[in-house]
Amino acid sequence: MRLRRQGRPTGTLDRAVTRWAQKAPAWLIDPVPRDHRETDTAFRRRRRVTAGVSVLGAGLLGVSLSQKPDSKEFYGLTMAVAGTWVAGGIASGPLHLGWMRSSKAVLHRPLVTPVVSGVAVFGLFYSAALVARRIPVLNRAVTRVLRYAHQGNPALVATTTLTNGLAEEVFFRGALYAAAGTTHPVLKSTAVYALATTATRNPALVLASVVMGLLFGWQRKVTGGIQAPALTHLVWSTLMLRYLPALFDDQPSIDVEQPQDEATGTA
Repeated sequence: MRLRRQGRPTGTLDRAVTRWAQKAPAWLIDPVPRDHRETDTAFRRRRRVTAGVSVLGAGLLGVSLSQKPDSKEFYGLTMAVAGTWVAGGIASGPLHLGWMRSSKAVLHRPLVTPVVSGVAVFGLFYSAALVARRIPVLNRAVTRVLRYAHQGNPALVATTTLTNGLAEEVFFRGALYAAAGTTHPVLKSTAVYALATTATRNPALVLASVVMGLLFGWQRKVTGGIQAPALTHLVWSTLMLRYLPALFDDQPSIDVEQPQDEATGTA
C-alpha cells in the first residue's frame, strides 16, 4: 500500500514531502514487510545500552578531533570511536540488513539504489561546499576538518573515515533506531546522531549529521535494516574524501603554529 499523509498539509515542508510521496514509485518509499519484534525486557536492555554508548562514543569523538592530524593519538582514538559504535550496536541486540522492493515488487538486498543515493547526495554536498567557501564560519569549519585529510596519511585517513562511517550505521541506524521505538524513529535517531556530533564543536559536521541522518534514517525505515544506509554512507564518504579536500586546498591552514621572525617576533 502506498504511503499517504491524511488531511491537509500544514506547511511548505509538509506539502513538498506530500507531493514527492505522491510522485515517487511505491517500491522506493513504502517500507518493506518486516518482523523485528522483541520482548519488553530486550527492548529495555537495548535502550540502556544505546544510552550509555551514545554518551561514551560522543565523548571519544570530541577528544579524537581535538588531536593533532597524522598523530598516533588521532588514529588510535578515531578507531576507538568506531569500536565503541560497533560494540554498542552488537551488544544492544539483533541487527538486520534489510530488504528493498524492486520495480516488480520482488524483495532483494539493497545495493544499486543506496550506491546511486550516495553519489547523488555527494553532488549536493559538493555544490553546498562551493557556497560554504564564501561563508566564513562554514569555510573555517570545513577547513578545520579537512586538515586531517591534508596533513594525514591518505591510507590511514581513508581507513578511519570509512570504518567510522560503517560503525555509525551499525549503531545509529541499527541499535539506536530500534531503541527509538515506533514513534518518529527517524527524527529521534537523527537527533541523537546530531547531539553526538556536537561534541566535535564543528558546525559543518553537525549540519552534515542532520542532513545525512535524516536520509540514513529514512533508508532504515524503508528497508528495515542497515545495509542501505551503510552503503550510501560509504559511497558518500569515499567521494567526499576524494574530491572535497582539493576544493579547499587553497584555504589557510587552521590550528597550525606559524614560525615567528626572530627579529620582530611576528609570524
